[in-house]
Amino acid sequence: MTKLLLSIHVLAAILVVGPITVAASLFPRYARQDSPVAALLHRICRGYAVAGVAVPVFGLATAIQLGVLTDVWLLTSLALTAIAAAVLVLAILPGQRLLLDGGEGHEGDGRASRATASRLAMLTGVFNILWAVVVVLMIVRPGSTTGA
Repeated sequence: MTKLLLSIHVLAAILVVGPITVAASLFPRYARQDSPVAALLHRICRGYAVAGVAVPVFGLATAIQLGVLTDVWLLTSLALTAIAAAVLVLAILPGQRLLLDGGEGHEGDGRASRATASRLAMLTGVFNILWAVVVVLMIVRPGSTTGA
């Protein structure tokens, strides 16, 4: 059962978090160009964010099976995952929506405000770094008995 849960967890992380990181990273460039691609990238981020709940759910189920639920590396990973989710839901998705709606993020010529798009790019970078740290923690697992 542990191998099945771990497999689903890893596949969900790759197939869900990967597209979000790519789409969110590309979004500011296309928003600056007022491209219809930006709307598609936003839909990808929004849709995959919902599916992304599977990653920590199957991660927790795997941790319970492995008996590592109280390990520091796992608790740190969970905290970083929660922070990444908050950045996505509270900052990145609303920032994308703001640019798409032409709110404060647009200048008189109809192009996305460079400042708003740049801020969004920075937040996406933070989101991506958080996930990179989580991946490293999942591989290295400080204090694990795997010898890694």
